[in-house]
Amino acid sequence: MKTIFKGITERSVDTSRLRANVLEREGTGQSETVVFVHGNCSSSLFFQPVMQLLPPAIRPLAVDLRGFGGSETLPVDATRGVRDFADDVWAVLDALGIARAHLVGWSMGGGVVLQQLIDRPEHVASVTLISPVSPYGFGGTAADGSRLTDDDAGVGAGGANPDFVARLAAGDRTADEPTSPRSVFRSSYVASGYDGGHEDVWVASMLTTAVGDDNYPGDSVASPNWPGMAAGTRGVLNTMAPKYFDVSGIVDLAVRPPILWIHGTDDAIVGDETFFDLNTLGKAGVLPGWPGESVAPPQPMVAQTRSVLERYADAGGSYHEIAQRACGHSAHIEYPQMVTDAIVDLVAGAGRPV
Repeated sequence: MKTIFKGITERSVDTSRLRANVLEREGTGQSETVVFVHGNCSSSLFFQPVMQLLPPAIRPLAVDLRGFGGSETLPVDATRGVRDFADDVWAVLDALGIARAHLVGWSMGGGVVLQQLIDRPEHVASVTLISPVSPYGFGGTAADGSRLTDDDAGVGAGGANPDFVARLAAGDRTADEPTSPRSVFRSSYVASGYDGGHEDVWVASMLTTAVGDDNYPGDSVASPNWPGMAAGTRGVLNTMAPKYFDVSGIVDLAVRPPILWIHGTDDAIVGDETFFDLNTLGKAGVLPGWPGESVAPPQPMVAQTRSVLERYADAGGSYHEIAQRACGHSAHIEYPQMVTDAIVDLVAGAGRPV
């Protein structure tokens, strides 16, 4: 059952693109707006701890992406990268009359807000990335961002664990199997030993994910390259295939707002050799037939993000990195006060990103 925290309100916003579910906080001022964009297999519910902690002068909004949370379930065109999601968020802000905002993106949502930055840089006051997908997508690229194969073999919906997908669709709330959403939350969303409460809320959020070829995980196609599958054209996981997704173009923008990058040192999902990357599984011997490091190296996701942000700074922008120890993929629920303080500093212009 969905749980809305004290002081948080929920409403539906009709836009030119979809009916979107939005969380807000009561009694906020109108000086600065901070917009939170969630990641895959989650919803805006995950941002409630930080929304509660932000000072009254900041207006926090958290938007459910299409096919997640309480927003309308519409098809996701993966050939546009994450632009369906980015356009949806801008449509919400347009409907609410918000011309300029600070954007916060978690995981896949980090890619969404960087796409928003590319599309409307003059409307973005700052960007905060929490364990973001690499600027070159999820899987299938070398350290410099170049694609390993011309069809993105081993990337996209075909890499999703079918038992996890089935349990997600069935609304499984147990921890009976390692592939249940609750077990995946414990093993991958947070660092080992995390016990911050509200686990039922986070699992309920995961279970709002619309499952199918047009949503999560998407469709897959056969490939002549190892491991025999490649990204299709529909659904969530394929939006991050490198042939469709590349937000490294932030380095070429004429307008470069400050960027804050927060990630956990124990992140199991986004890392330099994450086990969510099939090439890492091949290297570890979990998947047979791996063709070797020269053909299918694990993607160095964190190193890629750092490299692009350094180029962004060299081009005249600025960024600040917080690598939080003993933190997994979800700093905003594992260390909500740290994340809140960092966002407040960024918004106020008092921190190092400015």
